[in-house]
Amino acid sequence: MTAVIDRLGGDRPVFSVEFFPPRDDAGESQLWQAVRDFEPLDPAFVSVTYGAGGSSRDRTVRITGRIAQQTALVAMAHLTAVNHSVAELQQVIGRYAEAGIRNVLALRGDPPGDPLGEWVAHPQGVHYAEDLVRLARSLGDFCVGVAAFPERNPRSPDAESDVRYLVAKLRAGAQFAITQMFFRPEDYLRLRDQVAAAGADMATVPILAGIMPITTLRGVQKMADLSGCTIPAAVRDRLATVGDDPAAVRQVGVDVASELCERLLAEGVPGLHFYTLNRSASTRAVLSRLGMAPAAATH
Repeated sequence: MTAVIDRLGGDRPVFSVEFFPPRDDAGESQLWQAVRDFEPLDPAFVSVTYGAGGSSRDRTVRITGRIAQQTALVAMAHLTAVNHSVAELQQVIGRYAEAGIRNVLALRGDPPGDPLGEWVAHPQGVHYAEDLVRLARSLGDFCVGVAAFPERNPRSPDAESDVRYLVAKLRAGAQFAITQMFFRPEDYLRLRDQVAAAGADMATVPILAGIMPITTLRGVQKMADLSGCTIPAAVRDRLATVGDDPAAVRQVGVDVASELCERLLAEGVPGLHFYTLNRSASTRAVLSRLGMAPAAATH
C-alpha cells in the first residue's frame, strides 16, 4: 500500500479528493460513480470521512477497504476519538490494517448530535488529536495526516492556539496536514508561514489546501458553519447575481474555486484537497481549468 506522504512533495503540485460514506443504496451508487470518474485522473489519494461519534465507522472501513482493494487509487481512512476507548480505537486501526489501509487522517472529531456542542472525552479514550496520532503510529507502519485550520477553529480561543495545536500534532508523528475549507488565500498562506516559523522541522511539512467548489449556497453555508470558515461578501455577491439557478450557482462555484486554486498554486501550495460531497463534476471542471486533469476526462 502506497503511503500518502510518498505522493506529496514532488516537482508538481498534486490534488486529492474526499468522499463520505453514503446513507443508502442510491447514495452508494453515486459514490462509486464519483470514484470511477476520478480514478483515471490519478489523484494523489482519496479519503473517506468518519461520521460524528463514529456513526459511520463500519461503512468507512468497508468503503475505504474496497477502494484500496478494487481500484488503483491510494485510499486514506478518517479516524476520530469521539465515543471510542483506546481499545476500540486499536480495534478500528487493526481493521484498517486488515483491509490493506495504511493511511489515516487522525481527528479529534465532533460530538454526535450537535457538532458544535461540548466535546467530552471517552473515559478510557484519548483527549487530543495528537494522542490519536501517537496511537496510530505506535500500532504499525501507518502514514498519518491531521487537520489544519486556516481560520480559527470554532473551539479554539484564538488563531495562535490553532497553530500550536497543529505543530504539536505534527511533532507527535503526523506527516502532513489538510486544511478545512476556506475561500481567502491569505488565510492559508498565513497558516503556512506560521507553521514554518515554528522551526526547521516544520518548514517542509506538506499542508494541503482544502477546497470546496460551491454547488449550493445552503450546502456550503452548512459546511462553513461547522468548520468556522468565512464566506467572503464578494463570493456571496457573485452568487446573488445568479439567484436560484442551480446550473449558474455551480458555475460560479467552479469559477470561485478555480481562481482560489490558481492563486494558491502560484504561491507554491503542494496540493489541493477537494471536498466533493460524493460528486465529481465541479471538481473535475476546476482540475481541467487548472491543467491538472485532461479536459476529455472531465466530461
